[in-house]
Amino acid sequence: MQRAIGVIDSGIGGLTVAQELMRQLPNERIIYLGDTARCPYGPREPHEIQTFTRQMAAFLMEKKIKMLVIACNTATAFTLDILQEELPIPVLGVIQPGARAAIKTARTNRVAVIGTEGTIASGAYAQTLQTIKPSLHVESLACPEFVPLVEKGLLSGATTEKIVKKTLRPLQERGRFDTLILGCTHYPLLKPIIQDVMGDDVAIISSSEETARETSVLLSLNHLLNEETVNIQHQFYTTGHSDVFAKLVHIVFAATELEMSAISSIQRAIIDQETDSGE
Repeated sequence: MQRAIGVIDSGIGGLTVAQELMRQLPNERIIYLGDTARCPYGPREPHEIQTFTRQMAAFLMEKKIKMLVIACNTATAFTLDILQEELPIPVLGVIQPGARAAIKTARTNRVAVIGTEGTIASGAYAQTLQTIKPSLHVESLACPEFVPLVEKGLLSGATTEKIVKKTLRPLQERGRFDTLILGCTHYPLLKPIIQDVMGDDVAIISSSEETARETSVLLSLNHLLNEETVNIQHQFYTTGHSDVFAKLVHIVFAATELEMSAISSIQRAIIDQETDSGE
Protein backbone atom coordinates (compact mmCIF):
# COMPACT_ATOMS: atom_id res chain seq x y z
CA MET A 1 0.00 0.00 0.00
CA GLN A 2 1.56 3.27 -1.15
CA ARG A 3 -0.06 5.56 1.43
CA ALA A 4 2.43 7.21 3.77
CA ILE A 5 3.42 6.59 7.39
CA GLY A 6 2.68 9.67 9.49
CA VAL A 7 5.19 10.73 12.14
CA ILE A 8 4.46 13.44 14.71
CA ASP A 9 6.69 15.07 17.31
CA SER A 10 6.80 18.14 19.51
CA GLY A 11 9.69 19.47 17.41
CA ILE A 12 12.73 18.03 15.67
CA GLY A 13 13.48 15.12 18.01
CA GLY A 14 11.24 12.78 16.07
CA LEU A 15 13.52 13.21 13.08
CA THR A 16 15.69 10.52 14.71
CA VAL A 17 12.72 8.14 14.38
CA ALA A 18 11.92 9.30 10.83
CA GLN A 19 15.54 8.76 9.84
CA GLU A 20 15.47 5.20 11.18
CA LEU A 21 12.15 4.48 9.45
CA MET A 22 13.67 5.66 6.18
CA ARG A 23 16.67 3.38 6.73
CA GLN A 24 14.75 0.25 7.73
CA LEU A 25 11.74 0.72 5.43
CA PRO A 26 13.16 2.19 2.20
CA ASN A 27 9.96 1.50 0.25
CA GLU A 28 7.80 3.50 2.65
CA ARG A 29 6.95 7.18 2.30
CA ILE A 30 7.10 9.37 5.42
CA ILE A 31 5.07 12.48 6.18
CA TYR A 32 6.55 14.19 9.24
CA LEU A 33 5.03 16.96 11.34
CA GLY A 34 7.00 18.72 14.07
CA ASP A 35 5.16 21.12 16.38
CA THR A 36 8.13 23.47 16.74
CA ALA A 37 5.85 26.48 17.38
CA ARG A 38 4.67 24.97 20.67
CA CYS A 39 7.74 22.98 21.69
CA PRO A 40 8.64 21.88 24.34
CA TYR A 41 5.74 19.71 25.48
CA GLY A 42 7.42 18.56 28.71
CA PRO A 43 6.30 21.43 30.97
CA ARG A 44 2.75 21.51 29.60
CA GLU A 45 -0.44 20.20 31.21
CA PRO A 46 -1.74 16.82 30.00
CA HIS A 47 -4.86 18.36 28.44
CA GLU A 48 -2.70 20.71 26.33
CA ILE A 49 -0.50 17.86 25.15
CA GLN A 50 -3.57 15.83 24.22
CA THR A 51 -5.08 18.77 22.31
CA PHE A 52 -1.87 19.47 20.38
CA THR A 53 -1.30 15.82 19.56
CA ARG A 54 -4.87 15.38 18.33
CA GLN A 55 -4.45 18.45 16.10
CA MET A 56 -1.28 17.04 14.56
CA ALA A 57 -2.90 13.64 14.04
CA ALA A 58 -5.88 15.30 12.34
CA PHE A 59 -3.55 17.19 9.98
CA LEU A 60 -1.84 13.97 8.92
CA MET A 61 -5.10 12.02 8.64
CA GLU A 62 -6.09 14.54 5.96
CA LYS A 63 -3.01 13.32 4.05
CA LYS A 64 -4.51 9.80 4.03
CA ILE A 65 -1.74 8.18 6.10
CA LYS A 66 -1.96 4.43 6.73
CA MET A 67 -0.23 4.41 10.14
CA LEU A 68 0.72 6.98 12.78
CA VAL A 69 3.94 6.95 14.80
CA ILE A 70 3.95 9.24 17.84
CA ALA A 71 7.67 10.00 17.88
CA CYS A 72 7.46 11.99 21.11
CA ASN A 73 7.69 10.35 24.51
CA THR A 74 5.60 13.02 26.26
CA ALA A 75 2.84 12.78 23.66
CA THR A 76 3.03 8.99 23.81
CA ALA A 77 2.66 9.03 27.60
CA PHE A 78 -0.51 11.13 27.52
CA THR A 79 -2.21 10.37 24.18
CA LEU A 80 -1.26 6.94 22.84
CA ASP A 81 -4.26 5.12 24.33
CA ILE A 82 -6.58 7.93 23.23
CA LEU A 83 -5.44 7.96 19.60
CA GLN A 84 -5.42 4.17 19.40
CA GLU A 85 -9.11 4.33 20.33
CA GLU A 86 -10.02 7.28 18.10
CA LEU A 87 -8.14 6.60 14.86
CA PRO A 88 -9.01 3.89 12.31
CA ILE A 89 -5.34 3.16 11.59
CA PRO A 90 -2.53 1.53 13.63
CA VAL A 91 -0.93 3.96 16.11
CA LEU A 92 2.47 3.30 17.69
CA GLY A 93 4.29 5.22 20.41
CA VAL A 94 7.95 5.17 21.39
CA ILE A 95 7.82 4.18 25.07
CA GLN A 96 7.16 0.45 24.83
CA PRO A 97 9.74 -0.13 22.07
CA GLY A 98 12.33 1.77 24.12
CA ALA A 99 11.50 -0.16 27.28
CA ARG A 100 11.76 -3.52 25.53
CA ALA A 101 15.11 -2.58 24.00
CA ALA A 102 16.45 -1.56 27.42
CA ILE A 103 15.40 -4.82 29.05
CA LYS A 104 17.14 -6.78 26.31
CA THR A 105 20.31 -4.78 26.87
CA ALA A 106 20.41 -4.50 30.68
CA ARG A 107 22.90 -6.78 32.43
CA THR A 108 21.60 -5.98 35.91
CA ASN A 109 18.24 -5.11 37.45
CA ARG A 110 19.03 -1.38 37.51
CA VAL A 111 17.94 0.86 34.64
CA ALA A 112 17.79 4.66 34.42
CA VAL A 113 15.50 6.87 32.35
CA ILE A 114 15.89 10.53 31.40
CA GLY A 115 13.11 12.52 29.77
CA THR A 116 11.02 15.68 29.83
CA GLU A 117 9.19 16.78 32.97
CA GLY A 118 5.94 15.47 31.51
CA THR A 119 7.26 12.04 30.57
CA ILE A 120 9.01 11.52 33.91
CA ALA A 121 6.03 12.80 35.93
CA SER A 122 3.71 10.42 34.07
CA GLY A 123 5.72 7.42 35.29
CA ALA A 124 5.08 5.79 31.90
CA TYR A 125 8.55 4.33 31.50
CA ALA A 126 8.85 2.96 35.03
CA GLN A 127 5.39 1.40 34.74
CA THR A 128 6.11 -0.13 31.33
CA LEU A 129 9.52 -1.46 32.39
CA GLN A 130 8.23 -2.97 35.62
CA THR A 131 5.20 -4.49 33.91
CA ILE A 132 7.56 -6.37 31.59
CA LYS A 133 10.09 -7.14 34.33
CA PRO A 134 8.71 -6.56 37.88
CA SER A 135 12.09 -7.04 39.58
CA LEU A 136 13.60 -4.06 37.74
CA HIS A 137 14.76 -1.03 39.74
CA VAL A 138 14.19 2.18 37.75
CA GLU A 139 15.80 5.57 38.39
CA SER A 140 14.23 8.52 36.58
CA LEU A 141 15.40 12.09 35.97
CA ALA A 142 13.76 15.00 34.17
CA CYS A 143 16.16 16.99 31.96
CA PRO A 144 14.20 20.12 30.97
CA GLU A 145 17.18 21.92 29.45
CA PHE A 146 17.95 19.27 26.83
CA VAL A 147 15.08 19.90 24.39
CA PRO A 148 15.75 23.66 24.05
CA LEU A 149 19.41 22.86 23.30
CA VAL A 150 18.43 20.52 20.48
CA GLU A 151 15.75 22.83 19.06
CA LYS A 152 18.40 25.56 18.82
CA GLY A 153 20.81 23.19 17.07
CA LEU A 154 23.28 23.31 19.98
CA LEU A 155 24.33 19.66 19.71
CA SER A 156 27.96 20.11 20.75
CA GLY A 157 30.36 22.60 22.28
CA ALA A 158 31.50 23.67 25.73
CA THR A 159 28.17 25.21 26.79
CA THR A 160 26.19 22.11 25.82
CA GLU A 161 28.70 19.81 27.54
CA LYS A 162 28.49 21.89 30.73
CA ILE A 163 24.67 21.76 30.79
CA VAL A 164 24.56 18.00 30.12
CA LYS A 165 27.14 17.27 32.82
CA LYS A 166 25.36 19.44 35.41
CA THR A 167 21.93 17.99 34.56
CA LEU A 168 23.00 14.35 34.78
CA ARG A 169 25.02 14.70 38.01
CA PRO A 170 22.03 13.94 40.34
CA LEU A 171 21.38 10.71 38.43
CA GLN A 172 25.00 9.62 38.74
CA GLU A 173 24.88 10.24 42.49
CA ARG A 174 21.99 7.80 42.98
CA GLY A 175 24.07 4.67 42.42
CA ARG A 176 25.13 2.38 39.63
CA PHE A 177 23.09 1.24 36.65
CA ASP A 178 24.25 -0.23 33.36
CA THR A 179 21.52 0.98 30.99
CA LEU A 180 20.19 4.48 30.35
CA ILE A 181 17.05 5.08 28.29
CA LEU A 182 16.88 8.32 26.35
CA GLY A 183 13.21 8.88 27.09
CA CYS A 184 12.84 11.75 24.64
CA THR A 185 13.48 11.55 20.92
CA HIS A 186 15.40 14.82 21.06
CA TYR A 187 18.04 13.30 23.31
CA PRO A 188 19.75 10.97 20.78
CA LEU A 189 21.02 14.13 19.12
CA LEU A 190 23.00 14.72 22.32
CA LYS A 191 24.04 11.07 22.64
CA PRO A 192 27.81 11.54 22.12
CA ILE A 193 27.95 14.02 25.01
CA ILE A 194 25.61 11.96 27.21
CA GLN A 195 27.72 8.85 26.57
CA ASP A 196 30.90 10.73 27.44
CA VAL A 197 29.40 11.99 30.70
CA MET A 198 27.92 8.63 31.73
CA GLY A 199 30.94 6.54 30.68
CA ASP A 200 31.40 3.62 28.30
CA ASP A 201 30.12 1.07 30.84
CA VAL A 202 26.58 2.49 30.54
CA ALA A 203 24.57 1.36 27.48
CA ILE A 204 22.58 4.22 25.97
CA ILE A 205 19.19 3.17 24.58
CA SER A 206 17.32 5.17 21.96
CA SER A 207 13.84 3.99 20.99
CA SER A 208 14.27 4.95 17.34
CA GLU A 209 15.59 1.63 16.01
CA GLU A 210 13.12 -0.49 17.97
CA THR A 211 10.22 1.78 16.98
CA ALA A 212 11.10 1.36 13.31
CA ARG A 213 11.23 -2.42 13.75
CA GLU A 214 7.82 -2.48 15.44
CA THR A 215 6.42 -0.22 12.72
CA SER A 216 7.50 -2.80 10.15
CA VAL A 217 5.82 -5.57 12.15
CA LEU A 218 2.55 -3.64 12.51
CA LEU A 219 2.47 -2.79 8.82
CA SER A 220 3.04 -6.43 7.94
CA LEU A 221 0.38 -7.72 10.35
CA ASN A 222 -2.14 -5.25 8.91
CA HIS A 223 -1.15 -5.99 5.30
CA LEU A 224 -0.07 -2.37 4.80
CA LEU A 225 3.53 -2.77 3.66
CA ASN A 226 4.45 -1.17 0.36
CA GLU A 227 6.19 -3.96 -1.52
CA GLU A 228 6.72 -1.99 -4.73
CA THR A 229 10.05 -0.27 -5.40
CA VAL A 230 9.17 3.29 -6.29
CA ASN A 231 10.79 6.72 -6.23
CA ILE A 232 10.06 7.63 -2.61
CA GLN A 233 9.64 11.31 -1.79
CA HIS A 234 9.08 12.24 1.85
CA GLN A 235 7.27 15.36 3.07
CA PHE A 236 8.24 17.31 6.17
CA TYR A 237 6.06 19.89 7.91
CA THR A 238 6.55 22.24 10.85
CA THR A 239 4.16 24.50 12.74
CA GLY A 240 7.00 27.00 13.13
CA HIS A 241 9.28 28.72 10.64
CA SER A 242 10.05 26.41 7.73
CA ASP A 243 13.46 27.94 6.97
CA VAL A 244 14.71 27.42 10.53
CA PHE A 245 13.24 23.92 10.53
CA ALA A 246 14.94 23.11 7.22
CA LYS A 247 18.32 24.08 8.67
CA LEU A 248 17.73 21.82 11.66
CA VAL A 249 16.67 18.95 9.39
CA HIS A 250 19.99 19.29 7.57
CA ILE A 251 21.86 19.23 10.90
CA VAL A 252 20.01 16.16 12.13
CA PHE A 253 20.45 14.29 8.87
CA ALA A 254 24.07 15.43 8.75
CA ALA A 255 23.51 16.44 5.12
CA THR A 256 23.34 12.80 4.02
CA GLU A 257 22.84 13.15 0.29
CA LEU A 258 20.63 10.12 -0.18
CA GLU A 259 18.26 10.99 2.65
CA MET A 260 18.09 14.72 1.95
CA SER A 261 17.45 14.17 -1.75
CA ALA A 262 14.50 11.96 -0.83
CA ILE A 263 12.77 14.86 0.96
CA SER A 264 10.52 16.49 -1.62
CA SER A 265 9.44 19.42 0.52
CA ILE A 266 9.79 21.12 3.90
CA GLN A 267 6.77 23.32 4.53
CA ARG A 268 4.90 25.14 7.24
CA ALA A 269 1.78 23.33 8.41
CA ILE A 270 -1.29 25.40 9.12
CA ILE A 271 -3.21 23.63 11.87
CA ASP A 272 -5.74 24.72 14.47
CA GLN A 273 -3.65 26.42 17.15
CA GLU A 274 -6.34 28.05 19.25
CA THR A 275 -4.52 27.06 22.44
CA ASP A 276 -1.76 29.50 23.43
CA SER A 277 1.52 28.54 21.76
CA GLY A 278 3.50 29.43 24.85
CA GLU A 279 6.03 31.38 22.81
